[in-house]
Amino acid sequence: MSQQSTDTTELPGLPGDKAAAAFAVADIVVVVLYFVFILAVGIWSSVRASRGTVGGYFLAGRSMSWWPIGASLMSTDVGSGSFIGLAGTAAAGGIAVGGFEWNAIWPLLALGWIFVPVYIAAGVVTLPEYLKKRFGGQRLQIYTSVLSLILYIFTRISTDIFAGALFIQTALGWNLYLSTVVLLAVTAVYTIAGGLTAVIYTDVLQTLIMVLGALVLMFIGFEKVGWYEGLKEKYSTAIPKITVPNTDCHLPRADAFHLFRDPITGDLPWPGLVFGLTVVALWCWCTDQVMVQRSLSAKNLSHAKGGSVFAGYLKLFPVFFLVMPGMISRALFPDEVACVDPEVCKRICGAAVGCSNIAYPKLVIELMPDGLRGLMIAVMMAALMSSLTSVFNSSSTLFVLDIWQRIRRQASEQELMIVGRVFTLILVVVSILWIPMVQSANSGKLFDYIQSIGSFLSPPIAALFILAIFCKRVNEPGAFWGLMAGFVVGVVRMILEFSYSAPSCGEEDRRPSVLKDVHYLYFALILFVLTSIAIVLVSLCTPPIPEEKLDGLMWWTRHKKAPAIIPENSEAAQTDPEQNEKDLVEAAASEDKEGAAAKRPWWKTVYMWFCGLPTNPTPTLSPEERAALEHRLTSIEEKPQWKIVCDISAILLMATNIFLWAYFG
Repeated sequence: MSQQSTDTTELPGLPGDKAAAAFAVADIVVVVLYFVFILAVGIWSSVRASRGTVGGYFLAGRSMSWWPIGASLMSTDVGSGSFIGLAGTAAAGGIAVGGFEWNAIWPLLALGWIFVPVYIAAGVVTLPEYLKKRFGGQRLQIYTSVLSLILYIFTRISTDIFAGALFIQTALGWNLYLSTVVLLAVTAVYTIAGGLTAVIYTDVLQTLIMVLGALVLMFIGFEKVGWYEGLKEKYSTAIPKITVPNTDCHLPRADAFHLFRDPITGDLPWPGLVFGLTVVALWCWCTDQVMVQRSLSAKNLSHAKGGSVFAGYLKLFPVFFLVMPGMISRALFPDEVACVDPEVCKRICGAAVGCSNIAYPKLVIELMPDGLRGLMIAVMMAALMSSLTSVFNSSSTLFVLDIWQRIRRQASEQELMIVGRVFTLILVVVSILWIPMVQSANSGKLFDYIQSIGSFLSPPIAALFILAIFCKRVNEPGAFWGLMAGFVVGVVRMILEFSYSAPSCGEEDRRPSVLKDVHYLYFALILFVLTSIAIVLVSLCTPPIPEEKLDGLMWWTRHKKAPAIIPENSEAAQTDPEQNEKDLVEAAASEDKEGAAAKRPWWKTVYMWFCGLPTNPTPTLSPEERAALEHRLTSIEEKPQWKIVCDISAILLMATNIFLWAYFG
C-alpha cells in the first residue's frame, strides 16, 4: 500500500517537477489570501443567516435572490470534475463534449417554469418528501433518499475529490492525500458552521473567480495557437512523436470540430447527445436534491425562474473556457496530452490508457504568469469546495429529513440540526477513505465515468418525476415497481460495464455487443422508456389515487391548496393547534428562565453557534401567523411585470442556444 502511494505521489513525472520549481512566492500568497477571504465570507454570511431552524439551515430561510441562485447552480455543476473531465475529453475527441453543457439549458428552464412551481405549491423541502406527498407510503421516499446518497458518494464526491487532487498534485507536486485532507477540512468547517447560506454566498464568489480565471487562460491559450482558425489547423496535426504501429489512435478525429456526430460510429452519437443526454440532464437539474435545493431557497417563484435563466446564460461559456482550452492543450503539448503508447503515458501521468486528463492542469502550469497561476490553483480548489459543500449540505438534508426522522419520530429540531452536522463529518471521512479506490480507477476517462454512472442509475428517477407531475393515473405501486425494474436493468448494465475494460490502442474489442454497440446515452433513453412503460402498466392494474388528494401536487393542480404540510402519520397532526402553541410558549418561558438564572459560559455559546442552535428564545407564532407563513412559503404568485421579464429572458436564452448548436453542429 505504501509503495502505491509513493508511486502516485510522483505520478506527474516531468510536469510535477517543473511545477514545484515554477510555483512562485506570488502564487502562494494568492492562494493563502484566497482561503482567508473565503472563510471570512462563509462566517459573515452564516452570522447573518437564520441558521437555528431546519428551514433556515437547509433552505437559506427561503430568502435568496435570483443572481446567487443562478451562480450557485452553475458552480455546483461546474466542479473540478468539469475542469479535468471536459477539457480532457475535448483534448481526446474534440468539441462534441460541449454538448453536455449546452444541453443543460432546456432542463434548467424546465426547472424554473415546470418543476419548481409544483415543488413550492406542494410545500416540500426535499424531493423524496414530494414523492411521499404525491404517492403516500414510505418506501419511495426511503428508496430515493438512499439511491441519491449512493450516487453522491460514488459519482459527485469521489470524482470531484480525485479531479481536484489530481490538479493540485500535477500543479504543485503536493502529496495527493495531504492536499485533499486540507481541502476537505476547510470545506467541511464552513458547510457545517454555515448551512446553505454560507454555501450559496461562497458559491457566488467562487463562480466569479472561476469564470474570470478560466477566461484569462482561454485568451492566453487562443493567442498562443492563433485564435480559432489557428486552433483548427494545429489541433488536426497534434500527433505525438511516439505512436503505436499500424493503428490510428494517435490521429485527431476528423469530426473534432462538429457537435453532431455519426449516430452509429460516433464517440458521442448525435441522437444520444440530443435525446439520451436530456434524460440524464432532467434528473440532474430538475429532480436531484443538490440542484433543486438551490431554487427552492428563492424568495419567490420569479427569483427561482431568474436563477434558472442566469444559470442558463452562464452554461453557454464552459464550451469556450473549458472545452476549447482542452483542445488548445493538445495542440500545444501533443506528446504529453495526446500520448498513446501505454509505457509513455504511464511515465507522464500514471495512467496507461492516456493522459488527456492532464490537459487543463498542463495549460495552467505552462501558460499562466506568476500570481495568476496561484489564482487558477485557488479557482480549482474553489471548484472542488463548491461542489463538495453543495453535495455535503444536500446529503445531510436528505439523511436528516428522510431517514433520521423515520427512525426518531419524536426528534427535536435541536437534535435534527446536530445529526445533520455529524452526518456531514461522516461523509467527509468516507470520502477520504474512498480516494484510493478512485485513484486505482484512474482510467483517463473521468468524464465518461461520471456520465455513464448517471446514465445507468438516474433515468428511472427522471421518468418517475415527469409522470408524477403530469400523469394523474400514476400511483404508488406503479411508481415503486417501475423504479425497481429500472434500477435492476441499470445495475446489470453498470456491472457489465465495469467487468469489461475498454480496449487499449491496437487491441481487439472483445466486449459483448450490448456494451460496445449500445452507447451509454442510448442506454439512458432506452431505460427511461422501459421504466415509464413499467410505471404506467402497474398503475393501470392497481386502484388510482383519489383526485382530491392530488391538489397542489401536480402541474394541473398547482393552484389548488396542497394537503397539510405536516405528514398525516406524525404525532403533531393528531394534537390540536392550541396545545401546540401552549407547548411553544412554555418552552420559550423555560428558556427565558434558564437565561436569567445563569449567563452561559463562552464555550457553550460558541458550541451553540456552531451547531446553529438558537441563543435567544424562539418567538411563538399564533395560528394566524403560522397560516400566513405557510401561505408565503407555498405561494407561486408572481408580479406580472417580473413574469414577463423572466419569459422574455428565457426566450432569448433559447434562441442563443439554438444558434450555437446550429453554428457548431
